Amino acid sequence: MEYVNLANLVYIAASVLFILGLKGLAHPRTAVRGNLLGALGMFLAVVVTLLDRQIISYELIFAGLVVGSAVGALLATRIQMTAMPQMVALLNGFGGGASVLVAGAALVEMLLLGRLLDAQFTIATAASGLIGGVTFWGSLVAFGKLQGVVNEQAVVFSGQHLINLVLALVAVGLGVWLVLEPQTALAYWILVAVASVLGVLLTIPIGGADMPVVIALLNSYSGLAACATGFVLNNNVLIIAGSLVGASGIILTQIMSKAMNRSLANILFGGVGAAPTAASKSQADEIYAGRVKSASADEIAMILDAARRVAIVPGYGMAVSQAQYAVRDLTNLLEQRGVEVLFGIHPVAGRMPGHMNVLLAEANIAYDKLLEMDQINPLMDQVDVAIVIGANDVVNPVARTDPSSPIAGMPIIDVDKSRTVVVIKRSLSPGFAGIPNPLFAADNTLMFFADGKQAVTDLIAAVKAG
Repeated sequence: MEYVNLANLVYIAASVLFILGLKGLAHPRTAVRGNLLGALGMFLAVVVTLLDRQIISYELIFAGLVVGSAVGALLATRIQMTAMPQMVALLNGFGGGASVLVAGAALVEMLLLGRLLDAQFTIATAASGLIGGVTFWGSLVAFGKLQGVVNEQAVVFSGQHLINLVLALVAVGLGVWLVLEPQTALAYWILVAVASVLGVLLTIPIGGADMPVVIALLNSYSGLAACATGFVLNNNVLIIAGSLVGASGIILTQIMSKAMNRSLANILFGGVGAAPTAASKSQADEIYAGRVKSASADEIAMILDAARRVAIVPGYGMAVSQAQYAVRDLTNLLEQRGVEVLFGIHPVAGRMPGHMNVLLAEANIAYDKLLEMDQINPLMDQVDVAIVIGANDVVNPVARTDPSSPIAGMPIIDVDKSRTVVVIKRSLSPGFAGIPNPLFAADNTLMFFADGKQAVTDLIAAVKAG
């Protein structure tokens, strides 16, 4: 009994560390400390749980630590920062998958021992299977989209929403069956299978531009699955940790949705980001025909030479080309010449929340230069040159002017209000919303058609030569 009290005391300490860790993650300057506090809390929780429950032999625990540490170290050293969204998606999926397996193992064990299963156990087990199955397979689809092994565009088909509704009702029915007749594990595994299909079908109709929201939502799901598993195991710290992850994930999801001026339902079921239609291609021809002005690195360097304030707006194209280090070098070069350089960061630029911040921090660009959308927009009419690197939808003025557009009402970075706009892009292809961007044909816009990293490298050489 005394050890149980000690374990609960350690759980409380671990929970406090989790909360302090989340608080630390709210700001880049305290993020490292926040990570360390959260890791310490998890270490304490794992150690006291293993000592308290005596789950398996210490030999197996050590073997698991060795294998897990080796895999983690390999991923940490091999995964590029540009591939971090895929990594986050996989980690979300592993959390959901672990909840499914742990809850299933607990159910099988209880049945083999002939234990009486109460309502808390069966309801929590059903919740773990449902949420965990959706999370695991949904995260795998998200990973595939981000990695390019699955169609990045929204995949929609007739009757899709009806099928999803039927699967959801079947899953709930299987959960009720498990609660009412828990003597067999069959209902649980069928529930997991249905939830797995549902996870795939819920994720495939979401386009790449909405991935930041999806990743945040899947993160919330993984926390809720872990929380439900905590009730299965009667583990207080797992309940608390899962609740924190679930709550923070859904809060972040709401923030991302608000930044896009879209409801979560529209993001999940709207099918935004499907393949461009013939109508959109015709519209693009009408917008761009004879109006797009292409420029060379030397021409842009001449404009930069006279600039006093430059705003750089990064997007997914910067991540793909790994141009963050070249961007840093261009920033340093311009600042040496007395130019003020700022960065405009849109909340949903890239493929995960904070994607651009992570990449720029990796290149040691000072935090105080990274301005959020609400901070940079009031300054845009005082910017001499706005350089857009690989961004599209988040700078598309159609969001302000066309109420029928898929991105209507979405807050954007107002680069079109600067004196000169330089857009670095491979081509005039649309963003994930599948619509043309009138910014590319604006009177004050110059298009620099090239790979992001190569374009910035050429700009650096041209500025030095000038």
